Amino acid sequence: MNGVKRIAIVATFSLLIATGTTAQNAVTQWNSIAISEARSSAAPGSATPGGAGVYVAYVQLAVYNAVNAIDGRFEPYKYSLTAPAGASEDAAAIEAAYRTLRHLLPDRAMSLDAAYSSALAAIPDGPDKTDGQDVGLASANALIALRAGDGLGANVPYSFPSSPVHGVWILTPGATAPQTPWLGQMRPFTFDDPAQFLPEPPPSLFSQTWVDDYNQVKALGAINSTVRTPKQTEIALFWTEHTTAQYGRLLRRTATDFNLSLADTARLFAMAYAAHADSLIGCYNAKYIYSFWRPVTAIRNGGIDGNPDTIADPHWAPLTATPPHPEYPSAHSCLTGSLAEIFKIYFGTPNLRISIDSTVTGTTHEYKNLHEWQTEVELARIYVGFHYHSSVVQGGLLGRKVAHSVMHNYFGPVH
Repeated sequence: MNGVKRIAIVATFSLLIATGTTAQNAVTQWNSIAISEARSSAAPGSATPGGAGVYVAYVQLAVYNAVNAIDGRFEPYKYSLTAPAGASEDAAAIEAAYRTLRHLLPDRAMSLDAAYSSALAAIPDGPDKTDGQDVGLASANALIALRAGDGLGANVPYSFPSSPVHGVWILTPGATAPQTPWLGQMRPFTFDDPAQFLPEPPPSLFSQTWVDDYNQVKALGAINSTVRTPKQTEIALFWTEHTTAQYGRLLRRTATDFNLSLADTARLFAMAYAAHADSLIGCYNAKYIYSFWRPVTAIRNGGIDGNPDTIADPHWAPLTATPPHPEYPSAHSCLTGSLAEIFKIYFGTPNLRISIDSTVTGTTHEYKNLHEWQTEVELARIYVGFHYHSSVVQGGLLGRKVAHSVMHNYFGPVH
């Protein structure tokens, strides 16, 4: 196992995530470009809140290996490269990101070409620039070859009932097809089996846990809830922003606030997005294995679950439209648990004081530690009417397990 080099720091930090401008390096700049282009692309699943981050994972891994070939302090991700002395890390990062994105998002060629030309123009011409570009191109090509046939965007049929069956997911109001079932069958980036971190099954419909979960979300998650407070409603809506975009801002600001070098930024982002992708793969694997019904289906059809303590409400609706994929476990909780665990191990403490903004509500939330942040996200998915308590807990656990595996098996220092 590779050890993880930790930064020596005091126990509490302030990471200020705001909508203002942030100083950028080539890694943060192309992270922002990658997220924007993925969201604008017609590539399978690239615009979805979690799926965009899977595409970004390819980019960050190619960038990491390119920059690390020059920096040389850490173990490469699955393939080794050599770089001439003095090769430009900036040029390597730009080239690796651009070439990977051009492969993944061919419909975004025009805007990617423009961003690439602009970024390269800022680097003085010369052998260092050319050498850096060569390393970046080699890294992108190696990453693309490594991931060939990995199942990204594959045609994975998924059958589901056309009418409610107790405990089984069906299309929810407004949905026309299940979202990205192929995600759960993809080859992970850092382990072999998508089901390696499969959570325990959802609770039995005859259990007290199910009764508690059902009645909690029925009361708190309804569009016309009389018990959800205005603050809880704001929390619910705050966390409906596009997950990859919101957490991308968090990562970029973190790199800036801690004054990370370009190479250290590349490493942190590779860790974070490898964990993002593999958490989501594990999450969707579980979603489509268990195929558990969403609250909107369960509550409207409470009479068919065989439990007298789950009273149906045929007119029940969540605060906002339910995402079109099975309920268990919560993907947002998987991704939050994953990123929080990356931060905890990388910075060596759970006591990170962070501040995150949302473009949906235009507000900023502050957290005294990573646990407080994760807990709010979990509650938000109940307040919005998307998930049960068991699902958000298991999602967070899955994400943390994946991130822990990533951090202790990859990206360690060279000994």
